[in-house]
Amino acid sequence: MKKVKSSSIFGTIKEPHTIIIARGDAIRHFSVKPWAALLGGTLALGFAGTYILATSYLVFRDDLITGSVARQARIQQAYEDRIAALRTQLDRVTSRQLLDRKLMEGKVAELVQRQKRLSEQHQKLAPMLERASSTLPAEAATDLAMDNDSDNVVRSDDSDTFYGIDPIITGPTTTQKPVPLDDKTKATVKKAALLDSVDHSLAAIETRQTHRMQALSNSAYETADKILDALAPTGIKRTATDEKAGAGGPLILASLNPVSPFDTKLADLNDALQRLEGAKALAKAVPIANPAPGMPVSSTFGMRKDPLIGMMAFHSGMDFRATSGASVLATANGTVTAAEYTGGYGNMVEIDHGNGLATRYGHMSQILVKAGQHVKLGDVLGKVGSTGRSTGPHLHYEVRRNGNPVDPVSFLAIGRKVKAEL
Repeated sequence: MKKVKSSSIFGTIKEPHTIIIARGDAIRHFSVKPWAALLGGTLALGFAGTYILATSYLVFRDDLITGSVARQARIQQAYEDRIAALRTQLDRVTSRQLLDRKLMEGKVAELVQRQKRLSEQHQKLAPMLERASSTLPAEAATDLAMDNDSDNVVRSDDSDTFYGIDPIITGPTTTQKPVPLDDKTKATVKKAALLDSVDHSLAAIETRQTHRMQALSNSAYETADKILDALAPTGIKRTATDEKAGAGGPLILASLNPVSPFDTKLADLNDALQRLEGAKALAKAVPIANPAPGMPVSSTFGMRKDPLIGMMAFHSGMDFRATSGASVLATANGTVTAAEYTGGYGNMVEIDHGNGLATRYGHMSQILVKAGQHVKLGDVLGKVGSTGRSTGPHLHYEVRRNGNPVDPVSFLAIGRKVKAEL
């Protein structure tokens, strides 16, 4: 055999490796090159490694798949839990918004209903206030006008903000500059605050209406009582002929149609005004006014020295010194029963005021009324003169009760006492 030189890697081999295979009588042999042995070993190791890896994969594959599936399931469950939490939070926010919206709509509807009710109440109250302003004394009427002027309207620069309450119903309501609508939370809070402000304003207006009606009722009752108490010494009582406002209508029992506190107060105010109007009408039918305002009294009622004959005589009236041609005024409402020249009275006017009361105006230079004519308090009856049994221009004035002369001074004193109430 030849000597084979080996590569520098494996060193020098003098003889090649020989593999001998014997099978019966047959013998085979072949030489193995170093590179062939290296290749074969490498392939064997590779095959062994591949086999081990494949075997390991087959052994651990189920565990890997199970772990991966479990991990994916945990991730999916976490996502689902997060989505469920977000949905719950969204539902909660949506429900809250719907609830806030319903509450807001309900509040607005309630305010609109209250505004409507207050507007209806004002329509009922307006004519009563007009009556009160013309019936009550000037001071109370002035207070009423000042109270009505204080009403105002709720205003807002935000077109999307609730406003527009009727100026008759609402009072002054302080509002701030509305926030931009892009900030929903602040806008909601702002609208809620405005609604609360309007609610408080409506409640204040309603309370003020009630208190005002109560105050007017008290004032009317007090004024009426003051007039009636002042008229008591005259012996005059209210009769069915007094001027009263008409009343009537279908019968509706309170149990079937409950009366609101406002209607109760309004009815009480109406009764008070009717009482006051009746008292004033009664006072205007009693001769308590001055027939010659600003003129001095020259002779009083009762015994005096007669100016013509100088003897003591009974003077049935009182004399007012006045210039010729001055106006003579009716001292109360009534009907003229005489307007003619009457003996010592000269040109005389007699007025029947009812309740047994009558007045006489004598010595006039001119008569401007006629018998049967209805006159009112303050109407001009004629002009001052000196006709009849007279020494000069003056007005002879008498007050008679049931045909008998009474001192006019007591009636004039009553007139001065209740003048402010009339």
